[in-house]
Amino acid sequence: MIKKIWQKIFETSPATQAKSHELRVLARDQHHVSRTQISKNALKVLYRLNSENFEAYLVGGGVRDILLGLSPKDFDIATNATPEQVGKIFRNSRLIGRRFRLAHILFGREVIEVATFRASHQESSSNHAQTSTHGLLVRDNVYGNLEEDAFRRDFTVNALYYCAKDLTILDYTGGLEDLEKRQLRLIGDPVTRYQEDPVRILRAIRLASKLELTIEKATAAPIPQLASMLEHVSSARLWDECNKLLLAGHAQKTWLQLMDMTVAEHLFQQTTTQLNQSENAENFHLFVNKALESTDKRIAQNKPVTPAFLFAVFLWEPLHALTQQLISKGLVPYEANQKAAARVLDIQRKTIAMPKRFSIVVREIWNLQSRLVHPKKRGIESLLQHPRFRAAYDFLCLRAHESENLETQAAWWTKIQDVPYEAQQKMIRELSPTSPKRKHSKTRKKRNTGKYAKRKTDPKAS
Repeated sequence: MIKKIWQKIFETSPATQAKSHELRVLARDQHHVSRTQISKNALKVLYRLNSENFEAYLVGGGVRDILLGLSPKDFDIATNATPEQVGKIFRNSRLIGRRFRLAHILFGREVIEVATFRASHQESSSNHAQTSTHGLLVRDNVYGNLEEDAFRRDFTVNALYYCAKDLTILDYTGGLEDLEKRQLRLIGDPVTRYQEDPVRILRAIRLASKLELTIEKATAAPIPQLASMLEHVSSARLWDECNKLLLAGHAQKTWLQLMDMTVAEHLFQQTTTQLNQSENAENFHLFVNKALESTDKRIAQNKPVTPAFLFAVFLWEPLHALTQQLISKGLVPYEANQKAAARVLDIQRKTIAMPKRFSIVVREIWNLQSRLVHPKKRGIESLLQHPRFRAAYDFLCLRAHESENLETQAAWWTKIQDVPYEAQQKMIRELSPTSPKRKHSKTRKKRNTGKYAKRKTDPKAS
């Protein structure tokens, strides 16, 4: 109790620290946000909540992106209606979350997220606001008013509210000014806000890369020192956040920021170790960079991408290093490779909980590399039909710079995919064997006769 009173008197909340910014209201003729740029379903939710005498505003990325001249994909709404009240109004809704209680309103594939205005948890003694021993905010369901909600948001550019009633934009935290400066700034004390939720570190890097904003000095300064707190975040949540980081079309720029701010080592410890210490570090750097660049190009061209491919890239050199260690201990190459693959993926999953369906794809991409580098005539047609062939082929092409042999094999696989079927067959016939043919052992021939045959026909035979 004494501690809470002390905090109230001497510590400043995010709202108090940002009070220097007075409310700024932009009338309709002072901004270019139009209802034609907003999802029709989001407008339906706004109008319906207003008709039920609740306050409701479009907030966050939807407003921010339109002001920046971009086309937003997600539309979030803030209201003074509780999640339970929202659930009663919309039959097509579901309530989710324990840490942050939200309502998701479903319109086919589109989901409109509706959150209740929140107040500062520091000013509440309710059990609806709880922190962990590491200072992480594990529960934040203290409800408040519109102004309090603005100061509880993460970045100023995400605390802009669009009112569907009078078409105005409300700014309590200086977000409009920061957009004009092209900077990203946390609301309140950066150290406190990162400690409440370390994932804000990843969001800062992702938004700066995506929106081409500069992270404000005070917001950027604590990141290297506090990045280790990401290790206390649930691995499942980090999986979702890493997908947003790497599959938003700005993976290359994002990765460079993660490395520069020493954040990557807390997410991909095995990868950064090899990038910094491996004898093959230069090639691995080039390999990772090419993979990120390729992923960004595919997203720009609206081609499908999978996080499994990038994880296969990030963990390739750790796999190779561990395989060599196991071989040196006496394991045969194949067994060493399989054990290394399992161990490398297990270590990564402790930090980022990659679902099994993706880790299976990672292993398939890895396993197909030997078949692509040492192709056999009989297996080529089936390999071309393999569901992971294209991903494994792209993986090989990215590795091609490592040696002349890989470059030759990548070129051969490129050519065989582009020629007609008859030409394919000719290429397969002309293919030189890359490994000696196996000779059938005498033991195999004997299995159909003698004591081996007796075991099959005489159940009493041992």
